[in-house]
Amino acid sequence: MFFALAPLARAAEPVVIKVGYLHVAERKAAISLLDVLADDDGLAGAQLAMQDNNTTGKFLDQQFVLEEIRLKDTDDVRTAIVALADRGIALVITDLPPRMLLDAADAGQARGVLLFNASAIDDRLREEECRADMIHTAPTRSMLADALAQYLVWKKWRRWLLVVGSHEKDKLYADALRRAASRFGAKIVQERVFEDPGGARSTDSGIVQIQRRIPLFTQSAPDHDVLVAADESEVFAAYLPYRTWDARPVAGSAGLVAKSWDAAHDQWGANQLQNRFVTMFRRRMTALDFQAWLAARMIGEAAAHGSTDPKAMLAYFNSTDFVLAAFKGQRVNLRDWNLQVRQPILLTDGRVVVSASPQEGFLHHSSALDTLGYDRPETRCKLR
Repeated sequence: MFFALAPLARAAEPVVIKVGYLHVAERKAAISLLDVLADDDGLAGAQLAMQDNNTTGKFLDQQFVLEEIRLKDTDDVRTAIVALADRGIALVITDLPPRMLLDAADAGQARGVLLFNASAIDDRLREEECRADMIHTAPTRSMLADALAQYLVWKKWRRWLLVVGSHEKDKLYADALRRAASRFGAKIVQERVFEDPGGARSTDSGIVQIQRRIPLFTQSAPDHDVLVAADESEVFAAYLPYRTWDARPVAGSAGLVAKSWDAAHDQWGANQLQNRFVTMFRRRMTALDFQAWLAARMIGEAAAHGSTDPKAMLAYFNSTDFVLAAFKGQRVNLRDWNLQVRQPILLTDGRVVVSASPQEGFLHHSSALDTLGYDRPETRCKLR
């Protein structure tokens, strides 16, 4: 008796989920040699998350592919978005300045592209200029300022000397700090502006000049508990600790800094993520790496729940079903009114994580995370 052997069933082809990573290649010089950014800053975080996504994807017949696109600041981002869409890439993680990001959103809307803003912290991108096709994994300036203010108020360091840089980004952070002070009961006893003198950042006589200039600049200030610096342009804040006229702690853009992630973070299972990152890239994970990792992991989480196209993903993110573990003590989810990811904010001094906000005692009727940044009743966002 003969038995015919049935041919083995062919395994189904995996669903390929293509993700773009769109960023501007230029990096500015840093004050400290320790702060020089790697060429793959941000991109590495997305690559690690895609590895995680593919580990799960093997069991779900899904394959995740990441395509990097590097632009110059003068390039037309609209052309890049259209080219991605033409290649079937409708999920794009971005590391772009605000102007280019808004252009990308406008170009992508007609093509059904869903953007994940991993770097731009401007509040206006979630408020007056909010877009219905742009999710924000980067925290806002207001979230960072509120996180810092909560801790300073919890410490009863309520009297602030605010020093503001002369560039536009510095002024925007100062606005966020003023709002945070008013919101949580701190008092700005005086404001001073530090004008950018220009010129080289590193000279043979630099330390001597700084050691003389900073004490004179901070002399004769009203009584204060802490000096808070708004210096996103990285001109002066790093020079403030240990050089101020009065012996006071420094916070804001130096000293105690609010960040989404820090290389020293080791709580809530973060060591596992940190060690995997170091093994893969031979360097430490930055805040931008984390924000890009978070964006890519959101895509993987949505796909694992059956949402593989941008519209389905956005609906899933806006539902109560979406939560994601982010190694910061609380699972993160999305604010449906402006598409900002809720998340705890770390406060670090460059060596250790000092605390994490929201702080104990700052209450909210639905989520303590909504004490950071603009809450639903405050928003000016009308998604379009």
